[in-house]
Amino acid sequence: MKALVYTDTNEIVYRDEPAPIFEQGDVLFKVEATGICGSDMHAYHGKDPRRVPPLILGHEVAGTIASGPHEGIRAVINPLITCGTCEYCDTGLSNLCAQRELIGMRLPGAYAEYTKIPGRNLIPIPHQLGFTKASLAEPTATALHALNLARMKSFRPLAELKVLIIGGGAIGMLTALLLKGYGCRDILLAETNDLRGKSAAEHTGCRVFNPITDTLEGPDSYDLVLDCVGGEKTRNLSVTAAKPGGIFVHIGLMDSLGGLDIRKITLSEITLIGVYCYTAADVRAAVKAIDTGLVGDLTWVETRPLSQGAKAFLDLDNGLTAAAKIVLLPDS
Repeated sequence: MKALVYTDTNEIVYRDEPAPIFEQGDVLFKVEATGICGSDMHAYHGKDPRRVPPLILGHEVAGTIASGPHEGIRAVINPLITCGTCEYCDTGLSNLCAQRELIGMRLPGAYAEYTKIPGRNLIPIPHQLGFTKASLAEPTATALHALNLARMKSFRPLAELKVLIIGGGAIGMLTALLLKGYGCRDILLAETNDLRGKSAAEHTGCRVFNPITDTLEGPDSYDLVLDCVGGEKTRNLSVTAAKPGGIFVHIGLMDSLGGLDIRKITLSEITLIGVYCYTAADVRAAVKAIDTGLVGDLTWVETRPLSQGAKAFLDLDNGLTAAAKIVLLPDS
């Protein structure tokens, strides 16, 4: 089968690869759309020791079941494979399972014609939902999970909060769109790529600023800050922005450099929430959110053929596209 393979730092190659090797409980899945995630870019730069080349990346997946009694059913993949029996899985915190695996990390991913996945990790999608939109279920689930955690810690409804979102990538965009759908109107979005920032303003209706060239509006005044980048500078910006009693949600995993102003966090009683992935329930809710239009029409998503994936990575790396998400499709 044809696949896009991460072969070395800053190197992605489209080539022939062996078909997936099955284990008990696996099903063959025909990939119809796969999104490029920020974590895939992190691996591409050689900065993720968990992703060792050669490796097929890709975990934001929609397609059809290609084997077994459910052959032909349209579905998305929940790429987080868990044991199902530990205390975390048993209490609904499957994303914290100590035995968790993610396709495209150690296991082969979905930048390919086919991938394999345990049958329990497949979530059917409505017949009217297109594969490109459906492939955004994974990042939408991450945004939903983050906002659910924030909602549980907030003394006021999300619709009433003054919000700062840092990062205009897919998770930042989807977080903004979900908040809009929940009735939140006071949202500021930080993005350093002006092309992407312009697209974010157009498609979310949020105010957008570039933290490299612009000054943050009203430090110490945001009820909710969501860092969708996860770098030293964005963490510092998050703490600067948060008001006393505010909530700081850390989603991105760019690096672990630097520290936090723990004195301000303590004196201001700022709630710090770490977010990792999602649960199966989040993925199901994400499919519904996309299908019902809660996250808008998703016209900001760009598609390219899988064979042109290397160029897509390069364009994202060099900031040459306004798209917060590029989805790779099978070559016709």
